[in-house]
Amino acid sequence: MAPSALADIREQDDIRRLIDAFYARVQADELLGPVFAARIPAGHWPQHLDTMTRFWTAALLAQAAGYRGNPGAKHMYLPIEDAHFARWLALFGQTVDELFAGDNATEMKLRARKMGEMFKAKIASARAGGIVPVL
Repeated sequence: MAPSALADIREQDDIRRLIDAFYARVQADELLGPVFAARIPAGHWPQHLDTMTRFWTAALLAQAAGYRGNPGAKHMYLPIEDAHFARWLALFGQTVDELFAGDNATEMKLRARKMGEMFKAKIASARAGGIVPVL
């Protein structure tokens, strides 16, 4: 098998390129787009993209990127189901695979799957306790 012509994720600029490409797909997606549009007004997308870039830079590259936040809490009240998580992960994995190849790219997809499972479990627990998703 020939080595991939794609480079691995090495720095914050790589992550930003991935985040920009991925969230462009999310915004255009018929399932995910409306959920994001209801929570992130058009003029606030640059801030969201910056936040996601800082989050993944800290999570994947272990670099101080200035991320502060509680991603679990941000998702707790969203009207999202298993289909939303599956679509998010599919688009995320597809975007990573189209742009990058290597250990960090593989690790990023793994971490995304683990976070998705954690978010799903927390949301299910909250809903069982009476928390209702809202937009």
